[in-house]
Parts: sequence; structure tokens; C-alpha cells
Amino acid sequence: MLTGEIRSQIDAIWNTFWSGGIANPLEVMEQITYLLFIRRLDDAQMLEEAKARILGQVLHNRIYPAGKDVKGRNYEDLRWSRFKNFSPAEMHKVVDEHVFPFLRSMGGDGSTYSHHMKDARFTIPTPSLLAKVVDLLDHVPMEDRDTKGDIYEYMLGKIASAGQNGQFRTPRHIIQLMVGLTAPTPKDVICDPASGTCGFLVAAGNYLREQHAELFNNHIDREHFHNGIFHGYDFDNTMLRIGSMNMALHGVENPDIRYKDSLAQDHAGDEEKYSLILANPPFAGSLDFENTAKDLLSIVKTKKTELLFLALFLRLLKPGGRAAVIVPDGVLFGSSKAHKELRRMLVEDQKLDGVISLPSGAFKPYAGVSTAILLFTKTNSGGTDKVWFYDMVADGWSLDDRRQPLLDSDMLGPCPVQALSEADHAKNNLPDVLTRWKHRDGSERNRPRTAQSFCVPRADIAAQSYDLSINRYKEVVHEAVDHEPPLEIISRLKQLEVEIQAGMADLEGMLR
Repeated sequence: MLTGEIRSQIDAIWNTFWSGGIANPLEVMEQITYLLFIRRLDDAQMLEEAKARILGQVLHNRIYPAGKDVKGRNYEDLRWSRFKNFSPAEMHKVVDEHVFPFLRSMGGDGSTYSHHMKDARFTIPTPSLLAKVVDLLDHVPMEDRDTKGDIYEYMLGKIASAGQNGQFRTPRHIIQLMVGLTAPTPKDVICDPASGTCGFLVAAGNYLREQHAELFNNHIDREHFHNGIFHGYDFDNTMLRIGSMNMALHGVENPDIRYKDSLAQDHAGDEEKYSLILANPPFAGSLDFENTAKDLLSIVKTKKTELLFLALFLRLLKPGGRAAVIVPDGVLFGSSKAHKELRRMLVEDQKLDGVISLPSGAFKPYAGVSTAILLFTKTNSGGTDKVWFYDMVADGWSLDDRRQPLLDSDMLGPCPVQALSEADHAKNNLPDVLTRWKHRDGSERNRPRTAQSFCVPRADIAAQSYDLSINRYKEVVHEAVDHEPPLEIISRLKQLEVEIQAGMADLEGMLR
């Protein structure tokens, strides 16, 4: 948890960029990412130098070479610990003319981070702005993995406007819920085919550290964690850089974060490669058939990106692999042939495990579209018995554009520190979702369809053209109203008629 002091430091950095003339939040985040990467390189070399001194050995894993660069500048001057002490004008010159060319030349060292720095652009316009930002960043504590990860997440939260191609940030608590529902294991191979800032992969890594800390005691599992578990695609190079740095600051040494247009490129090399997919892909409308990967069109012939992404998930998952993905509500009840066929495939050919309806304001202020979480397992042989439905009406935050927390911080998220009362549950359904999900093959099957969660047999879903919207199956409780027996009502009506007639006779007498 970040302290108020650290938050104030980050806010000051952000405000410095804005007042210095860089108002695009993605550009601010990109420049901060570069500077953090430069600081991280220096920290890594200082660690290697300390090891060499203690062991009395020659420094082998050198990041900054000895000697001078092609422009005659000592490589030592390119280190954060050196240039941070230069005058603003000298610092700006060194960073622009020497440090960034050095970053771009590092792409051949094999690490995912340096690979995404090969086209790094330095856009901080003035020496004074650079000096202020470097000074502010230098005072932010980056020693602890959890702290620096939280710092970067806080910065990402300040990207408050939707990006291009339908990109927007998935709320952290929704990501944590989806990770908790799928419960990653040290043996998993996890993919997000629309990785963006790598929020899902980061949350999966945090889950493994918390739930499977023993994996770091085993050399094979530890190597798999750092080099084999995490895979992310994106076709936005800025997002690749930001996502890679997010993974680095959360302690993952070499994830596979790479450029790929998931819907346009064929997936021969990645077919049935992953055991878990976590994703909230951009749903930007339609694609031309000519620009769509042919292996996806062989699964479902459509131009709709939301259906193509579901086809992609089925393509990438290995048999037995599972997925938790966010889809717009239209996927659940769309009436086109492609919509119905894809839902039929999930129910009849694979194993559809659950459908969680999200509150309509869950993605505000970015978007107001209604969405749901689909949970399914790839079997290629069916297996759907009953589908678990949950009607989430509150996620712990206000559902307006402000998205303010409705509870104290220790009562938010899917795993709150403090137990929730019934009144608290009305404001945060996430812990209840996790609890009921674990009993979906037991007590949940006995819940009536008037409850917040319930199970629906496969045959009932098939009879409704595979409609997966919860309102199709949810039953409304009608309050019982006590009525008088019919004969008593008739008797009272007759008595009322007699009284009216008597009243009319009296009125006529008075008028005479």
C-alpha cells in the first residue's frame, strides 16, 4: 500500500510534466518508463559491482561498457547515478545524445525490456523539465519490489483517457477477481493476447507469489516463473514498453511480451500453447475479412472483433486449458448466426463454466458498455453440464464517472482483509463471487433462480438458442399480497351498492 507521501511525489512528477508542456498521459507514462528503465540499469550494474567487490572477482555482467561511446562520451556518464548530478543543460545533452542512443543499441542483449527500447524516443523538451523529473524520480523509493510495483500501478491509474483502438484500463479489482477465479499454478503457461499494460499478467504473478511462494525454492519452477509462464501480445509499441516495465518492476525477469496483431496474424506457432488465458481485449467493432487471420475465420466466419477474440482464445488454449475473459453483453444474446454458433461451440463443444454479469458502470469513465466475464475450459469434447450464473450489482466502487470507493480500503477487492457484513456485501459483491464460485459444483446447484447466483442446465440454455444473458433465466420474486376471500369481497360490494342507492334517494328528496 502506497503512503500518502509517495502518492504526493508521483502527483508532483505528473504535474511537472503537464506544466512543462507534455499533456498526453501516454507520452508522460512513456517518458517515465524510459527514465525508470535507465535508473534500473544503473541499479543492476551497481549490484553486480557490489558482488564483484565482495567476491574479489572481475566484473563480468557489465551493462555499461568500459571506455567511451561512438561520440566520445565516457559510458560512466550515461549512468543515472552520474548524470543526475550534472547541470540541467549538460544532463539534457547527455540523455538526448548519448543515453537514448545507448538504449536503442541494447536490443540485441535478448531481454524483453531492452527489445522494446530499441525505438525509444526522448521527447522531454527542456533541460529544466528533465532536471525536475529526474530529481523527483530519484527520491521515489524503488528498492522494494512491492513498493515499486504499486508506484507504477498508481502511475498507470493516472492514464485517465481511453487510448486508440478501444484500449482502456481494466480496473485492478476486476483483474484480481478473474485471477482468483482461475487460480493460476506454477505449472501454468499464461497468455493475454491483448496485454496492454500487462495488468492481468502482473496480477497472476502476484497471485503466484502469495499462494505458491514455495515455487521460488525450486530451480525449475523459478526459471519457469521468470522465463516461461507469462506471455503477452499487443500491436501498440508504447503499450509494449509500458507493459514490459510493469512486469519488470513487479519482479518478472524475462516475460514474453511481443508485438503481434492478434486478429490479423495467423497463430500457427502459438496454437494450443497456453493453459490459461486472462484478457479484456479491445472491442472496436468490425474487421475486413481480408485483414483477419484465416485460422480464426475457420472457427467462426465473422467481422465482429468480440467474436474473433473468442475464436482466438479457443485457438490458443491447449486442451484442458481454461479462460476468464471479459466480453460485451452483445456476445451473450446477439442473434446473428455467428453469435449463436460461437455460443453453441462454448456450450456443446467445450465446457462453459460460468457467466458473471458485471455492473454497467464497471468501466467508467472509459466506457459505459455492459459487460460480463466468461469462464470456460477447452475440451474439444463438450462437458458442459450446468452453467453457473452470478448477477454482480456492486464492485466496491461508485458506478458513476468518478468511481469513488464505497468502503474502507481493507474491505475492497475480492479478498478483503476485513470480513464484510450484509450491508457491506451490498456495496462489494466480489468476495461473495469467489466464495460461491468455489461451490458451483455443490451447494450452488440448489439455489433457486431468484438468488443472486444459480446454475442452469445445458438443455435449458440450448432451448433458448444458447442465450447466455442472466436475465433470460433469472426469476423475479413477487411479494405475496393478502386478499379477502372472493365471497366477502362480493358481499362488501353489494353492501356498498345499497349504501350508494340510499344516498342517491336521500339526495333526490332534498332536491324536491
